[in-house]
Amino acid sequence: MAAVDAAPVGAPTNGRPRRRSLTAAPTTWLVWALVAAFFVFLVGILVSVVVDSFGKQWFDTWLPVEATSQWYTNAWERFDLTHVIGVTVGVAVTVVVISVLIGVPAAYMLARRNFPGKNLVILLFLLPIIVPPITYGIPLATVMYNVGLGRTLTAVILVNLVPSVPFVIMTMTPFIEQINPAIENAARMCGATMKDVFVRILAPLLVPGILAAAILVLVRTVGMFELTFLVSGPPTDTLVVAIYRAMTSAGGGEARQLVSAMAVLYTTTMLIILIVALRYINPAQLVAQVRDARED
Repeated sequence: MAAVDAAPVGAPTNGRPRRRSLTAAPTTWLVWALVAAFFVFLVGILVSVVVDSFGKQWFDTWLPVEATSQWYTNAWERFDLTHVIGVTVGVAVTVVVISVLIGVPAAYMLARRNFPGKNLVILLFLLPIIVPPITYGIPLATVMYNVGLGRTLTAVILVNLVPSVPFVIMTMTPFIEQINPAIENAARMCGATMKDVFVRILAPLLVPGILAAAILVLVRTVGMFELTFLVSGPPTDTLVVAIYRAMTSAGGGEARQLVSAMAVLYTTTMLIILIVALRYINPAQLVAQVRDARED
């Protein structure tokens, strides 16, 4: 009896294409339902905060009885948000620049050199990333106040560098490991110095990874509350700390709408950072850059 090969899925049967089933497994529907519920919940929270920030009177109705934009003006004047946002951006940019300048060379050493205790060094770099910031934030704050740096921008920058530098190192090390060392060896054979190799050869290949790490550190620093709160004061508060102080100020805190207006400003700032990040950093290009470096 002759053997009959099984028709492939989707192959024509009796001259007509086989229809694919549109039914999905119950687990698939469950996953999509959970994702939809999450987004509905998230959008609901954001919408409620935005509406509250414009509400003048809002008691037991779905929408405020009166709407006003005065809360944004009051928040800007009451908490001097021009200064607060300037401090936030200045601290974040400074932390990013210092983290990249320290983290990229350190990542290169970890990626290209083997030395005794290397695994221990990697573990020490991982600790500030995986350990809750409050656990080492209190000792750091104690040291800052003991040396007279408490409530200064220097203290805010230094404490934020503790998790940021290891984050850049751990992000860039695998990226550098994907670059073929033969490229560097060929350049050295042609007489290039280590500086020339790093600046002219490695730097262009590392740009996507550096930009990705910088954007992640920027977002992390802007949203870092624990470390910043422990060493900052009213003149050196970032936006997220200023919102917390507004909620817990004397006399039961500020008006709810005022805090909501500040929360909207904070969320808008973070969205702008993310939009800029996605504009200049394409994850697909990053993966392609790594693949090309491996194949060279």
